[in-house]
Amino acid sequence: MDIREIQNLIKFVAKSGATEVKLEMDDFKITIKTTAEGATETTYVQQVPMQAMPQMAAPVAVAPVASAPAAPAAPAEDDNSKYITIKSPMIGTFYRKPAPDKPMFVEVGSTVGKGDVVCVIEAMKLFNEIESEISGKIVKVLVDDASPVEFDQPLFLVDPS
Repeated sequence: MDIREIQNLIKFVAKSGATEVKLEMDDFKITIKTTAEGATETTYVQQVPMQAMPQMAAPVAVAPVASAPAAPAAPAEDDNSKYITIKSPMIGTFYRKPAPDKPMFVEVGSTVGKGDVVCVIEAMKLFNEIESEISGKIVKVLVDDASPVEFDQPLFLVDPS
């Protein structure tokens, strides 16, 4: 990324009204913070050195290791194939509780019915209740509490039997 691209990014962030933007690429990190008026307050550009050397060494070390777990990974997928996955319908922050002082919506071993709330995803300061589309027993929680989630990311495994 050259200086013109960084300047354009700073202008875009200032116009967007965002107060802080962090961008991490393979070889650098940029943090842009703006004030309430929209003027940029601080811009950090940090070069990340030594990326080329570990990348050259990684294929040699990873190749033997990657072939060994490949065989156990296939049975794990077969074990999970009988389960149904509840996926995130949106991008946001995943919460297992309705509030910090409240109990979790579901635990491993909990039985859920169709339409039961299993978690909350916060997106743009709105807390969206995520309901189960199937009835069954929660077998595994795939996301940590207060973690960011992507669209269509698996959240729970449910045994429908």
